[in-house]
Amino acid sequence: MASAFGHACAALTLGKVYTNKRLPILFWVLTIICSIIPDADVIGFKFHIDYASTFGHRGFTHSILFALIMGFIATFIFTKLSSVSKKQNWKFVVYFFLVTLSHSLLDACTTGGLGVAFFSPFSNHRYFFPWFFRRIKVSPIEVHSFFSDWGVKVLFSEFIWIGLPSLAIIVITHYIRKKKHA
Repeated sequence: MASAFGHACAALTLGKVYTNKRLPILFWVLTIICSIIPDADVIGFKFHIDYASTFGHRGFTHSILFALIMGFIATFIFTKLSSVSKKQNWKFVVYFFLVTLSHSLLDACTTGGLGVAFFSPFSNHRYFFPWFFRRIKVSPIEVHSFFSDWGVKVLFSEFIWIGLPSLAIIVITHYIRKKKHA
Protein backbone atom coordinates (compact mmCIF):
# COMPACT_ATOMS: atom_id res chain seq x y z
CA MET A 1 0.00 0.00 0.00
CA ALA A 2 1.00 3.59 -0.32
CA SER A 3 1.18 5.33 3.05
CA ALA A 4 -1.56 7.50 4.54
CA PHE A 5 0.63 10.49 3.63
CA GLY A 6 0.69 9.52 -0.05
CA HIS A 7 -3.04 8.84 -0.12
CA ALA A 8 -3.84 12.17 1.56
CA CYS A 9 -1.53 14.06 -0.82
CA ALA A 10 -3.25 12.57 -3.87
CA ALA A 11 -6.70 13.26 -2.41
CA LEU A 12 -5.91 16.88 -1.56
CA THR A 13 -4.65 17.31 -5.12
CA LEU A 14 -7.96 15.97 -6.43
CA GLY A 15 -9.72 18.48 -4.17
CA LYS A 16 -7.68 21.40 -5.51
CA VAL A 17 -8.40 20.31 -9.10
CA TYR A 18 -12.09 19.72 -8.33
CA THR A 19 -12.74 23.26 -7.19
CA ASN A 20 -11.11 26.58 -6.58
CA LYS A 21 -14.03 27.68 -4.41
CA ARG A 22 -13.64 27.95 -0.68
CA LEU A 23 -15.34 24.95 0.82
CA PRO A 24 -15.89 24.20 4.50
CA ILE A 25 -13.15 22.38 6.41
CA LEU A 26 -15.50 19.39 6.52
CA PHE A 27 -14.96 18.94 2.76
CA TRP A 28 -11.21 18.60 3.29
CA VAL A 29 -11.59 16.35 6.35
CA LEU A 30 -13.90 14.02 4.40
CA THR A 31 -11.49 14.13 1.47
CA ILE A 32 -8.67 12.83 3.66
CA ILE A 33 -10.90 10.28 5.41
CA CYS A 34 -12.14 8.90 2.08
CA SER A 35 -8.57 8.62 0.84
CA ILE A 36 -7.37 6.53 3.78
CA ILE A 37 -10.51 4.63 4.93
CA PRO A 38 -9.89 1.66 2.60
CA ASP A 39 -6.94 0.70 4.81
CA ALA A 40 -9.30 0.17 7.75
CA ASP A 41 -9.20 -3.42 6.53
CA VAL A 42 -5.81 -3.89 8.21
CA ILE A 43 -7.76 -4.45 11.42
CA GLY A 44 -8.47 -7.86 9.91
CA PHE A 45 -4.91 -8.91 10.71
CA LYS A 46 -5.79 -8.68 14.43
CA PHE A 47 -8.73 -11.05 13.83
CA HIS A 48 -6.69 -13.47 11.70
CA ILE A 49 -8.64 -12.65 8.53
CA ASP A 50 -6.60 -14.02 5.64
CA TYR A 51 -4.92 -11.29 3.56
CA ALA A 52 -6.26 -12.85 0.34
CA SER A 53 -9.88 -13.15 1.51
CA THR A 54 -12.68 -10.84 0.39
CA PHE A 55 -12.39 -8.88 3.65
CA GLY A 56 -8.62 -9.16 3.89
CA HIS A 57 -6.22 -6.34 3.12
CA ARG A 58 -6.85 -4.74 -0.29
CA GLY A 59 -10.09 -6.70 -0.55
CA PHE A 60 -13.63 -5.27 -0.44
CA THR A 61 -12.65 -1.93 1.10
CA HIS A 62 -10.43 -1.33 -1.94
CA SER A 63 -13.17 -2.15 -4.45
CA ILE A 64 -14.98 0.11 -6.87
CA LEU A 65 -18.26 -0.73 -5.11
CA PHE A 66 -16.85 0.34 -1.74
CA ALA A 67 -15.62 3.61 -3.27
CA LEU A 68 -19.12 4.26 -4.62
CA ILE A 69 -20.70 3.53 -1.22
CA MET A 70 -18.22 5.90 0.41
CA GLY A 71 -19.08 8.53 -2.22
CA PHE A 72 -22.71 8.42 -1.10
CA ILE A 73 -21.90 8.30 2.63
CA ALA A 74 -19.43 11.22 2.48
CA THR A 75 -21.86 13.28 0.38
CA PHE A 76 -24.67 12.59 2.85
CA ILE A 77 -22.49 13.68 5.77
CA PHE A 78 -21.15 16.71 3.92
CA THR A 79 -24.53 18.03 2.78
CA LYS A 80 -26.16 17.38 6.17
CA LEU A 81 -23.44 19.17 8.15
CA SER A 82 -22.68 22.04 5.80
CA SER A 83 -24.58 24.78 4.01
CA VAL A 84 -23.60 23.59 0.52
CA SER A 85 -26.39 23.45 -2.05
CA LYS A 86 -28.06 20.04 -2.20
CA LYS A 87 -28.51 20.55 -5.97
CA GLN A 88 -24.90 19.51 -6.49
CA ASN A 89 -25.12 16.24 -4.57
CA TRP A 90 -24.26 14.12 -7.60
CA LYS A 91 -21.05 16.13 -8.14
CA PHE A 92 -19.99 15.44 -4.56
CA VAL A 93 -20.87 11.74 -4.90
CA VAL A 94 -18.60 11.53 -7.97
CA TYR A 95 -15.88 13.53 -6.22
CA PHE A 96 -15.84 11.46 -3.00
CA PHE A 97 -16.09 8.25 -5.08
CA LEU A 98 -12.98 9.28 -7.04
CA VAL A 99 -11.11 10.29 -3.89
CA THR A 100 -11.85 6.91 -2.28
CA LEU A 101 -10.97 5.06 -5.49
CA SER A 102 -7.67 6.97 -5.71
CA HIS A 103 -6.53 4.88 -2.74
CA SER A 104 -6.93 1.63 -4.66
CA LEU A 105 -5.39 3.07 -7.80
CA LEU A 106 -2.29 4.12 -5.86
CA ASP A 107 -2.09 0.72 -4.17
CA ALA A 108 -2.14 -0.93 -7.61
CA CYS A 109 1.00 1.13 -8.39
CA THR A 110 3.01 -0.24 -5.46
CA THR A 111 5.85 -2.73 -5.50
CA GLY A 112 4.37 -5.25 -3.08
CA GLY A 113 1.37 -7.03 -1.66
CA LEU A 114 -1.16 -9.23 -3.41
CA GLY A 115 -2.78 -6.60 -5.61
CA VAL A 116 -6.15 -4.89 -5.36
CA ALA A 117 -9.58 -6.57 -5.52
CA PHE A 118 -11.21 -3.84 -7.64
CA PHE A 119 -14.30 -5.96 -8.35
CA SER A 120 -14.92 -7.36 -4.87
CA PRO A 121 -17.35 -8.79 -3.71
CA PHE A 122 -18.14 -10.14 -7.20
CA SER A 123 -14.57 -11.27 -7.81
CA ASN A 124 -11.69 -11.48 -5.36
CA HIS A 125 -9.10 -11.50 -8.13
CA ARG A 126 -6.30 -9.08 -7.27
CA TYR A 127 -4.83 -6.64 -9.78
CA PHE A 128 -1.71 -4.54 -10.13
CA PHE A 129 -1.04 -2.06 -12.89
CA PRO A 130 1.65 -3.05 -15.41
CA TRP A 131 5.24 -3.00 -14.12
CA PHE A 132 6.04 0.42 -15.60
CA PHE A 133 3.38 2.01 -13.35
CA ARG A 134 4.48 0.08 -10.26
CA ARG A 135 7.02 2.54 -8.89
CA ILE A 136 5.70 3.38 -5.41
CA LYS A 137 7.50 1.41 -2.71
CA VAL A 138 5.04 -0.60 -0.65
CA SER A 139 4.44 1.03 2.73
CA PRO A 140 4.92 -0.67 6.09
CA ILE A 141 1.70 -1.39 7.92
CA GLU A 142 3.06 -0.78 11.43
CA VAL A 143 3.66 2.87 12.33
CA HIS A 144 6.98 2.14 14.07
CA SER A 145 8.34 0.81 10.75
CA PHE A 146 8.26 4.34 9.34
CA PHE A 147 11.17 5.11 11.63
CA SER A 148 13.45 2.77 9.71
CA ASP A 149 15.34 2.68 6.41
CA TRP A 150 12.27 1.11 4.81
CA GLY A 151 10.02 3.97 5.99
CA VAL A 152 12.43 6.59 4.65
CA LYS A 153 12.59 4.80 1.28
CA VAL A 154 8.78 4.68 1.10
CA LEU A 155 8.41 8.38 1.90
CA PHE A 156 11.08 9.29 -0.66
CA SER A 157 9.36 7.09 -3.26
CA GLU A 158 6.02 8.76 -2.53
CA PHE A 159 7.62 12.20 -2.77
CA ILE A 160 8.88 11.31 -6.26
CA TRP A 161 5.85 9.42 -7.59
CA ILE A 162 2.98 11.17 -5.76
CA GLY A 163 4.23 14.46 -4.25
CA LEU A 164 6.00 15.94 -7.28
CA PRO A 165 3.24 15.00 -9.78
CA SER A 166 0.65 16.39 -7.32
CA LEU A 167 2.54 19.66 -7.07
CA ALA A 168 2.80 19.86 -10.87
CA ILE A 169 -0.94 19.20 -11.25
CA ILE A 170 -1.83 21.90 -8.71
CA VAL A 171 0.49 24.46 -10.35
CA ILE A 172 -0.82 23.67 -13.86
CA THR A 173 -4.44 23.81 -12.67
CA HIS A 174 -3.80 27.17 -10.96
CA TYR A 175 -2.13 28.54 -14.12
CA ILE A 176 -5.01 27.38 -16.36
CA ARG A 177 -7.64 28.88 -14.04
CA LYS A 178 -5.73 32.15 -13.79
CA LYS A 179 -5.35 32.32 -17.58
CA LYS A 180 -9.05 31.53 -18.03
CA HIS A 181 -10.11 34.43 -15.77
CA ALA A 182 -7.65 36.92 -17.27
